[in-house]
Amino acid sequence: MRSDLEIRNDVLAELKWEPNLDETQIGVIVEDGVVTLSGQVDDYQKKVAANKAAKRVFGVKAVAEDIEVKYGDDYKKTDKEIAKAAVKALEWNTTVPQDSITIFVEDGYIYLSGIVQWEYQKDAASWELQNLLGVKEVVNNINIIPEKKSLNIEEQISNALERSVFLRDKGIRVQVDGSTVQLKGRVHSLWEKEKAEKTAYLAPGVKKVQNDIIIQAYPEFA
Repeated sequence: MRSDLEIRNDVLAELKWEPNLDETQIGVIVEDGVVTLSGQVDDYQKKVAANKAAKRVFGVKAVAEDIEVKYGDDYKKTDKEIAKAAVKALEWNTTVPQDSITIFVEDGYIYLSGIVQWEYQKDAASWELQNLLGVKEVVNNINIIPEKKSLNIEEQISNALERSVFLRDKGIRVQVDGSTVQLKGRVHSLWEKEKAEKTAYLAPGVKKVQNDIIIQAYPEFA
């Protein structure tokens, strides 16, 4: 098992590896494999990048992110300006059914609600809005309600996992109960665990994924 110090050093190195991040602005604490990120950045994309960087590190079990986004005076936007930009951004993205989504902005935080049929539509909404100037965070409360059930969901997800260069041969087990999918097995990183969950959500008819995959070190590190 990797020590917290080893994980912390690797997280710092991964943050330094990100070209648009200044790792000296981000604090890193690791306890029992759980990484806590803190500090202040001047762009929401940097906050997202730091989160993703930490999840890529081997041995990380979870990430608690407490990074504050604070824009300079020249880049501040009012909530009204952010809301208008958000509506326009979703209108331009044909992946997102904007008529089904409600946008609420408060103090630079965008709150999304509504209903879509697919996980990729929910993700696309967040991805599109997190690039807007002035945004501190996107809180995605959109619900997924499939239009109709699909047959052989378990087989479809299992096949998709095996097609993935990152997840094949991991032995991830899939169980389906109605529109709920349960994932079990072992992977070597938090990133792989989340990748498996996103893969399951791509199956038609899936409303909820219960991710019970365990993150386990490689034998030589155990």
